[in-house]
Amino acid sequence: MGMASSWIDGAPVTTAGATHTVINPADGNAVAEYALAQPADVDRAVASARAALPGWAGATPAERSAVLAKLARLADEATSDLVAEEVSQTGKPVRLATEFDVPGSVDNIDFFAGAARHLEGKASAEYSPDHTSAIRREAVGVVATITPWNYPLQMAVWKVLPALAAGCSVVIKPAEITPLTTLTLARLASEAGLPPGVLNVVTGSGADVGSALAGHADVDMVTFTGSTPVGRRVMAAAAVHGHRTQLELGGKAPFVVFDDADLDAAIQGAVAGALINTGQDCTAATRAIVAQPLYDDFVAGVAELFDKVVVGDPQDPDTDLGPLITQAHRSKVAGMVSRAPQEGGRIVCGGVAPEGPGSFYRPTLIADVAESSEVWRDEIFGPVLTVRSFTDDDDAIRQANDTKFGLAGSAWTRDVYRAQRASREIHAGCVWINDHIPIISEMPHGGFGASGFGKDMSQYSLEEYLSIKHVMSDITGVAEKDWHRTVFTKR
Repeated sequence: MGMASSWIDGAPVTTAGATHTVINPADGNAVAEYALAQPADVDRAVASARAALPGWAGATPAERSAVLAKLARLADEATSDLVAEEVSQTGKPVRLATEFDVPGSVDNIDFFAGAARHLEGKASAEYSPDHTSAIRREAVGVVATITPWNYPLQMAVWKVLPALAAGCSVVIKPAEITPLTTLTLARLASEAGLPPGVLNVVTGSGADVGSALAGHADVDMVTFTGSTPVGRRVMAAAAVHGHRTQLELGGKAPFVVFDDADLDAAIQGAVAGALINTGQDCTAATRAIVAQPLYDDFVAGVAELFDKVVVGDPQDPDTDLGPLITQAHRSKVAGMVSRAPQEGGRIVCGGVAPEGPGSFYRPTLIADVAESSEVWRDEIFGPVLTVRSFTDDDDAIRQANDTKFGLAGSAWTRDVYRAQRASREIHAGCVWINDHIPIISEMPHGGFGASGFGKDMSQYSLEEYLSIKHVMSDITGVAEKDWHRTVFTKR
C-alpha cells in the first residue's frame, strides 16, 4: 500500500518522513500508506515552482486555457477513480461524491479553462492629456495553498485552478489524512500538459510542513481553507514576509424561517443543509432561527426526517449519511452535544453514536438552545442542527447576525420584501433565499469576519491571483514637461 506522498517538479516523490496511514473512517481499515513530507521537501517544491513560474506566466492565455481544458476532460474520464478515492479517504456517501464533489470539481476546472482567456480591465486610453495609460494583469507568482479534509478534491480545485488560470505556479499541501485525490489531480494535470513544477504537492503535517509552507520566504501568496484558529496562524506566518493571503475559514450559518415560509420546503431544506457531508461543511445550516408560530411544527418535522436518514456504508448508494472524519472528531462533536442540556438545550433526536466500527454519529436536533450556549455559538462541524425561535423580523435578523462568523446564511419566506431585506442585512458572503447549500462555478464563495476574506470560484477568485500594473507612456515627445516646474526651475 506504500505510495508517493508528494508530487514535485512533474513527478511522484517518496519522501523520508515518518510513515502515515490513510484510514477509511467508515470501518477503520487502512486505505494507503506513505511517508510524510518534511520541510526540506517544501523547499524543493517551492524552488521547482519558482523555476517554472516564468514559462507558465509567460504563456498566452490561450495556451494555459488549452491545458486546463484537457485537465477537465481527463478528470471527467477519471471520475470513477476520483470517486473511489474520495469515498475511501473521507467516508462521504458515494452519492455525494458521484453527484456533487467530482462533477462539481470537473465543472470548476472547465470554468477556469475559459476564465483564463477573459481578463477584464480599463481600456487603454488617455486619462491625462499627455499620456496613454494601460492596465496589465500579471500573475502574483508562486502560490502556497493549504487545503482541508472535508472536500479534498473540490478544495484543491478551488485553490489551484484560478491560480493556474492566472499564470501562477502552485505548491499545495492537502490534509495528511486525505491526500489521495489531490495527488491524482497533480498527475492528471501533468498528463494534460502542465509543465513540470507548475503544480507541486507536499503531503505532511500542518505543524511542520504546513508551517514551513505558509511562512516560506520565497512564495508570493498564501491561501488556506480550514478552521478560523488555524487560518489566523497561517496569516501570521505569511505576514512575516508581507505575503498576500486569501482565507476561507469556519462558519455558523443562520437558517431563518419567517412565518410565511413554505414549512415543508424549510424542513426539507434544513435537513439537507444540516446533514450534507455529515455536517462537515462550513456553510452547513447550523442555526435554525424559526418564527414562533412555525417553531413546534418545524422541530417536529425536522426530527421526523432526521430519524429516517440512513446512516451506514458510504459505498452503498442507499446511504444518506456517512461517518465523521475520525474517532477524535466524533468525540469532539459528541462532547459538545452532551454539554448542550447543561445550557438549556433539549436534544429532540440523535445525540448518540451507533454501535459498531467507524466514526458514525446520528443526526442530532437540539431545540430551545440559549443564545449564549456553546452549541449555538461555536462550530460543531457535525450532523447537528440547533434551533431557536424569534418574535419579529428585527429579532430574526439580529439573531442571524449575532455571530463572529459570516460565511453563509439563508432566509425562507414568500414575501419579496422580507427576502430583499434578508439578502441586504444578513452579514454573510452568500445569502440563499428559499434554499441552502447550492453553489455554482460562475458565482463566488467566501466570507466576512471570522470566516475569512477573498473569494473562491468565479471570475472574482481569478482576481485574487493577479497583480494589477499601471503602465503610463508619454505621448508628447517633449523633454521639458510642464509638471517639472513643481520640482525644479532652470536658472
